[in-house]
Amino acid sequence: MTFGKNHKNRYKFWIWGMFTLPGIYILVRYITKAITYGQVIQVTGDWSAAFLFVALAITPFRRVLSKSKLSRWLLVHRRSIGVASFFYAAFHVIIYLERKWGYGYIWEEAKDPGLLTGWVAFMIFLVLAITSNNQAVRVLRKNWQHLHRTVYIATGLTFAHWILTSIEPRTAYILLGSLCLVECLRFIKRKTGAE
Repeated sequence: MTFGKNHKNRYKFWIWGMFTLPGIYILVRYITKAITYGQVIQVTGDWSAAFLFVALAITPFRRVLSKSKLSRWLLVHRRSIGVASFFYAAFHVIIYLERKWGYGYIWEEAKDPGLLTGWVAFMIFLVLAITSNNQAVRVLRKNWQHLHRTVYIATGLTFAHWILTSIEPRTAYILLGSLCLVECLRFIKRKTGAE
């Protein structure tokens, strides 16, 4: 039993290592000035949105790929994928604050719809990340599911933030359209044995 638990913990360590490796690479490049402030803001936002897309796409894909190994693997790690999305969003915010702090820009810029949508989305994701653990599930019970459904509100605000602040929002529109199409899979009749 102990061996199995240790093996599971080591496996989670490697999963988190895989998820955080791009972030470490981005940070090193930023510190060494290999990429600019604007580039690190863009790439951290892209990674956050990518993980968010995967996290939200897991359940719809289970409708059509219920027996695939990839589908089961994603389901097992869905919570970790969601937290990884928050990790890159937090990275995104920290870099923004580090650049703007002390100039009096943060509060003024927060009033702009492009930044306001991002801040509200981040606050929702912060609550979801804090409650993404088994203890929170036990304490909140059915309310946990209701709380975590606000991820869709946060997702809408995230894409609004991306579109309103991007010079070229084409990628945001493509990913948003793709996510809407994937979510339509929820209306497909569940296959026998799907969760």
